[in-house]
Amino acid sequence: MVVSYGGIDSDADLIAWSREYCRTVRRERGVSVRFDLVDWEVSHRAKRRAAAVKRPKLDGATVGEPYDWDALDGSDGRPLPCTVSLTRAAFESFDRAEWAATLRHELVHVEQYQRDGTTDHGAAFRARADGLDTDVHCPAFAEPKHVLTCSDCGDRVARRYRDCKLVEQRERYRSNCCGAALELA
Repeated sequence: MVVSYGGIDSDADLIAWSREYCRTVRRERGVSVRFDLVDWEVSHRAKRRAAAVKRPKLDGATVGEPYDWDALDGSDGRPLPCTVSLTRAAFESFDRAEWAATLRHELVHVEQYQRDGTTDHGAAFRARADGLDTDVHCPAFAEPKHVLTCSDCGDRVARRYRDCKLVEQRERYRSNCCGAALELA
């Protein structure tokens, strides 16, 4: 049974709709992905990423160079499975177009991984993402714990969702815009 976008009430519904949307993109846009090698899950903890492709780290894998899956023990010549992890909070804050763009972004990662054994946000990713009408970065969907701004112009320099070196030692850093000190907003 196909779930309508407006009828997504559970994690299972979110996975079903997202998987079906991705299958449609594969058919209509020529994305080379094997869905029999893709698992799906929903995260209720993620705050910065709308979705992610979880995959094993493979020695010698480079984007743009097809990976020799036959040489990998246990692969039977097929790519090892990966998992598309969907963030529930992102889905709930995005409109349908933003969620669909997020899924197309993840399809680029899956396609790269299944072909090359790895993935990144480099030039090849950006070109493929552009062809699928999606962005390299997703819109923010959660409130950051810390916002750092430029002390001269007031522009936002960074968002951080937890304590980190940049937040704790902000006096050691300067903004890229004005070269001024960073302030917590």
